[in-house]
Amino acid sequence: MQAPLAQRSFLGSAVGKAGTARAVQPFRAVRLDVAAAADTERLRLHNLSPQKGSRRDEKRKGRGYGGHQGGTCGFGNRGQKARSGPSVRPGFEGGQTPLYRRLPKLRGIAGGMAAGLPKYVVVNLSDLEKSFEAGETVNLEAVKAKGLLNISGRDSQLPLKVLGEGELSKALTIEAAKFSSSASEKITSAGATASMVAQRKKWTRKAHEKAVREMAAKGLDYKKEIAKQKAARAAAKAKAAAAAAV
Repeated sequence: MQAPLAQRSFLGSAVGKAGTARAVQPFRAVRLDVAAAADTERLRLHNLSPQKGSRRDEKRKGRGYGGHQGGTCGFGNRGQKARSGPSVRPGFEGGQTPLYRRLPKLRGIAGGMAAGLPKYVVVNLSDLEKSFEAGETVNLEAVKAKGLLNISGRDSQLPLKVLGEGELSKALTIEAAKFSSSASEKITSAGATASMVAQRKKWTRKAHEKAVREMAAKGLDYKKEIAKQKAARAAAKAKAAAAAAV
């Protein structure tokens, strides 16, 4: 048998006894802290969204008065830059001599245009410590053979310079065109030897003519002597490469 209506419990109401009468209390809503729950929610495909402010609506160019852009549509008065397709090339100034041609070239720079290019290929003491054993000779050819330098083009003609990064504990014989001050100190303290390699002088016509005259005075042929020197350098280079490969 169904209970009387006054005695039934309804969702959202609390029924209490007061003698023979029953008082119905009003509905009490429960508030959940959704923001706190959202902070701890794991990332899912349904709740991914871009960062606020990171995406903006694409600006739409109007066309004429119907787009509230007027007759020029935001492109300014008619001209080359208001047409479709590529605009003028960078640096073009309408036919007058552009700025990059009005300015003078680098004049009076000591060393010329190549003054800022590298003058040496460098290697650090830490690389020599890892790749060479005590008693070995270190020079440009040996360093290339060990794979410490991978150079080509203009850099392949540059001399070797040793820098002082790292430590050296082996007695090596190091032949280079230049040593940094820290590298020289560490090499000396390690009992190694630092030998400066004479560099090839820059060719000038005046120096060339002088060398030819000096050899002719000694009864030597300039071309034959130069060929002998080249052959000797090639043989020394091959010998050093073979020694490094062993």
